[in-house]
Amino acid sequence: MKQKPISRRKMCTMLASGTSAVAMMSSSLIAAEEKAKGGKVLMPIGDATEVVDTLYPFFRIAEDGFQVVVSGPQARLYHMVLHEVPPNSVVPWDITEERPGYHIKAEVAFRDVDPTQYIGMFVSGGRAPEYLRYDKDLMRITKHFFEANKPVAVVCHGIEIVSAAGVIRGRTVTTVAKCAMDAEQGGAKYVDQPMVLDGNMVSCRTWHDYAPCMCEFMKMLKSYAGKK
Repeated sequence: MKQKPISRRKMCTMLASGTSAVAMMSSSLIAAEEKAKGGKVLMPIGDATEVVDTLYPFFRIAEDGFQVVVSGPQARLYHMVLHEVPPNSVVPWDITEERPGYHIKAEVAFRDVDPTQYIGMFVSGGRAPEYLRYDKDLMRITKHFFEANKPVAVVCHGIEIVSAAGVIRGRTVTTVAKCAMDAEQGGAKYVDQPMVLDGNMVSCRTWHDYAPCMCEFMKMLKSYAGKK
């Protein structure tokens, strides 16, 4: 029996109920593949993926009829984290503090991903990209989306993945300020602005810039899906 796609109201209720809920939500979205008229969008994640960086696009992309497929080094449950500079810390923080967040399940391992089956990719932030960029299969996957000129969105530390893949040379990008060097070492021009669109890639600094970034990315997905 086919499972009905989960409603937005139920998503919010489940999210409020605890960390295991996000794994259930991921499975529910996968079960609704038949309803995803627009195609599949890959979301690579790992331990220490940032919660808001990940969950907002996870739901926003699916909201418009695309299937979001979460992938990781292994097909298992992963720890997400919350990153922010604490506003009331007794001892000031120069960078973001990291605290435990929800969990999310990767439905497929990087080694098993066939990127030709996806129309786009969303590269989340957090601390995860620091180690994910060493994964050869993820590098293979990432290169495909640029070689095929498919829509790619990158937020915050996600720039470390596309930089390591060697696909941003000659492009103009934005990212969180502390990752500007990662962008430049990958051959890109870094600019400090909310959103940058360059070719098939849209980038933003942090999830605070999602309003313009996600608006552009959804346009890109719909345009690409319409050409298929």
